[in-house]
Amino acid sequence: MFLIYFALWVIFNGNITLEICIFGVLIAALLFAFTCKFMDYSIKKEIRAYQKLGKLLRYAFVLVKEVIKANLGVIHLILTQKEEIQPVLVSFHSDLKGPVTQTLLANAITLTPGTITVMLENGDYTVHCLDESLAEGMDQSVFTELVADIERKGSEDI
Repeated sequence: MFLIYFALWVIFNGNITLEICIFGVLIAALLFAFTCKFMDYSIKKEIRAYQKLGKLLRYAFVLVKEVIKANLGVIHLILTQKEEIQPVLVSFHSDLKGPVTQTLLANAITLTPGTITVMLENGDYTVHCLDESLAEGMDQSVFTELVADIERKGSEDI
């Protein structure tokens, strides 16, 4: 959070000078102290978040890559008239325990073109897929593995 506060300070100021950086560090420290005191945040959670930063960046990269691949697949599905679109509902269970990681997986599915997470309840997902080809391997997708890897060190700190 400290780095986010500092980055926002610099962005909102529009340029970087020594004075802006010094005031930015002070303001970010005050906001971080406020966050720790009144919003159930701590330096331990901050350190754990930085440790997960690599995994979250990898997740974001894979998400963008999969969205592009799914876009191309949906475009192909729409432009080829010889194939008939067969919408399907798929249900599967995920072993993700934390509500944050369960929601992260549901959002990744919904952000991927051609799929929408219709329901999420206690790790049970119901997903509407534009075609049967998009529904294959939904429970063993790359997103499931990445989010499970993020959760291994504790989902409450994301």
